Amino acid sequence: MLRIDRLSAWYGEARALREVSLEVGEGEIVTLVGRNGAGKTTLLRCVMGLHAQAEGTVEFLGADVSRLAPHRRARRGLGYVPDDRGIYANLSVEENLLLPPVAGPKPWSLEQVYDTFPRLRERRRSPGTRLSGGEQQMLALARVLRMGARLLLCDEPTEGLSPLIVQQIGGILRDVKDQGVTVLLIEQNVHFAATVADRHYLLAEGRIAESMDNAEVKAREHELLGYLGI
Repeated sequence: MLRIDRLSAWYGEARALREVSLEVGEGEIVTLVGRNGAGKTTLLRCVMGLHAQAEGTVEFLGADVSRLAPHRRARRGLGYVPDDRGIYANLSVEENLLLPPVAGPKPWSLEQVYDTFPRLRERRRSPGTRLSGGEQQMLALARVLRMGARLLLCDEPTEGLSPLIVQQIGGILRDVKDQGVTVLLIEQNVHFAATVADRHYLLAEGRIAESMDNAEVKAREHELLGYLGI
């Protein structure tokens, strides 16, 4: 579904990504793990077309989208869930879901969203300022699905959440996958990543250092935690 070939990116003179190549198959959940500053968020922003200083190829569903504007990539079915979640604080949960226009080819209905995120149904009249961190993360994921994303680009969805809420987010990601959505996920929690993802890429100093399956991640969990400084 997604193919990245020799992607490089800069911030001024500083190089953040160095000829990164990776693939995400349709129906997969794939994680990017790496230390802070490794270039993970920059990679997602490049895929979405939000980072101007970049070169290389981004293919989505077999088509080169490297030169498309972000809104045109969204119409193809790319959806970005940033780490700050981007919730409209003064709008209710339902207003947050209904305000953004449908952009992608396979939008979820409001009922489908509430079936997958029952907590949002309970909180549908609550303003964004009244939501917990976990509820905000659920809303951020649900809003992109409501807009029609076929591939979710998720930036650390479990950061700062309690273990119980992390488990709930994991269950939601598995449900989303079962409904045909593909996910590229930035995640520092290696144990969590191994419970939801099919494959993993280790990003180090702007390069792909390793590609690992779940068995290898579980066998090397202690080593990876030490490398990530966790």
